[in-house]
Amino acid sequence: MKEKNVNLYLRILNYTRPYKWRIIVSLVASMGVASTDAILAKLVQPFIDRLIVAGDHGLAQWVPVMVIGLAVLKGSSMYVQRYFVQTSGQLILMDLRNDLFRHLVNLSMRFYSRNSVGVLMSRILNDVNVMQSVVSDVLVAAMRDSVTLIALIGVAFYTDWQMAGIALLVLPAVAAPVVLIGRKIKKYSGRGQEAMGGLTSVLEQTFSGIKVIKSFSAEQREDNNFRSANKSYYNFMRKIFKYDAGSSPIIEVISAFGIAGVLWYGLDRALSGSMTQGQLFSVLAAILLMYAPLKRLTRINNQLQQAFAASERVFSVLDEPINVQDKPGALHVGRLNGAVTFNEVNFAYVEEPVLKDFSLQVSPGEIIALVGPSGAGKSTLIGLMSRFYDPQSGTIFIDGHDLRDLSQESLRNNLALVDQETFLFNDTLRNNISYGCPSASEDMIFDAARLAYADEFILSMPNGYDTEIGNRGLNISGGQRQRICIARAILKDAPILLLDEATSALDTESEAKVQMALGNLMHGRTTFVVAHRLSTVMHADKIVVVDQGQICQIGKHHELLAQGGLYQKLYNMQFQDES
Repeated sequence: MKEKNVNLYLRILNYTRPYKWRIIVSLVASMGVASTDAILAKLVQPFIDRLIVAGDHGLAQWVPVMVIGLAVLKGSSMYVQRYFVQTSGQLILMDLRNDLFRHLVNLSMRFYSRNSVGVLMSRILNDVNVMQSVVSDVLVAAMRDSVTLIALIGVAFYTDWQMAGIALLVLPAVAAPVVLIGRKIKKYSGRGQEAMGGLTSVLEQTFSGIKVIKSFSAEQREDNNFRSANKSYYNFMRKIFKYDAGSSPIIEVISAFGIAGVLWYGLDRALSGSMTQGQLFSVLAAILLMYAPLKRLTRINNQLQQAFAASERVFSVLDEPINVQDKPGALHVGRLNGAVTFNEVNFAYVEEPVLKDFSLQVSPGEIIALVGPSGAGKSTLIGLMSRFYDPQSGTIFIDGHDLRDLSQESLRNNLALVDQETFLFNDTLRNNISYGCPSASEDMIFDAARLAYADEFILSMPNGYDTEIGNRGLNISGGQRQRICIARAILKDAPILLLDEATSALDTESEAKVQMALGNLMHGRTTFVVAHRLSTVMHADKIVVVDQGQICQIGKHHELLAQGGLYQKLYNMQFQDES
């Protein structure tokens, strides 16, 4: 466990390298803070012996000057120290958040299927904030108090090594409770951060699904869920506070034994005349001042343990392997023709195979419809073509290139995806349409919207293309959101089009407009259409019937009806339901 903590701290310190000069300036300033306490303890001896006992009036004139001088030195040193180390801490946190976000957006979809959005948000926000105690508060206090403690120990030993030795005898007794308390705090801090992740997940799901919650009158149920998650977080934090609050009284009591021993021994020597009153009070001042940073350092250990627990969670994400990534020397290709080949592709999300020896050849410009029962593997094929996942075995080729030989950027530049989840950003209609082509001109955006049959409703809105559409596009209808997604795909002008249930959630009127928009989008492109409504794919060049991860039928609509089998069964069931 100790080695693990050291490794965590070294990883955190690695982020301090770009800002080492800021930290060095802060360290020098902390020496200024420490020197004032040491000077103050040392000046007690001449103050008592020369000023109080001997009545040196010349020295009395310098006392106000020394008090003001020490205050100026300490105040300016504290300002420089805190400013430079805290700004360094924030810069380090900024770099850490940037690395964490960059790594997260590059992880494969497999990772996101295992982790909730709320938990990931908690890692970036809450866990990194807890780590702030290491890179800012702990650095400030550790540097200041460590240097101060060393300086005061030096003054105490220089003045009387025997009394200083008695005072330090209690230090081994301090170590045991400090270590024990630190372990408890780390344990409950880790669990508390997990509970905070659960709390964030409840918030994320509640606000994302607020329409569903209200439609089922489930506000009270969700309120109870939030209260439960919030209470769980409080319970862990309460335990952290319990152990943290207990550390100071324990150190206080143990320190009292050391001070009592020093007083017993020192007073006896002062009364016997073997040391002056000034020496006695100078050592006592140094020792009393020494215990204050010692107690603060024990609190720093508690903060450190909380930060270690958060660091483990943050670095566990940074250590998550990127399963889908460019191989060295990956090809950067321009516009492809759109010939696609699946060659004995096998894929499983966990253990149960989703695709089994799947093989299919598609010519440029063909429209391929993928139909079959739910769970047959249709959407998985779209995900594999987009390289959201890599197959366990087999190969997918585009224009003779293995997808894994192409850079992900150049591959996806040749793909346009319109998904059943019509996700739009909380931005303007203009920026949502141009998301895949940020450099597009206004005329290009207008043309894409017109071809998607979206320009009519856009121009009727208060601010036209500059209208803000709200979170996830909830200020516009489902059919309008889908047409914006189609306009986004049209503007991208990719040679391969992937349509995954693009009309599944639309009413008849909206579907008719979206179908016309899709007709414009599919023209001249290799198109893969995943659809449950067979009426939307009757005119496809090939209809591929997929069942349990394998092709069971392939052909045109009339050919498949003549063959019978699963396609005819699906057709009869669907059109019987419609009639």
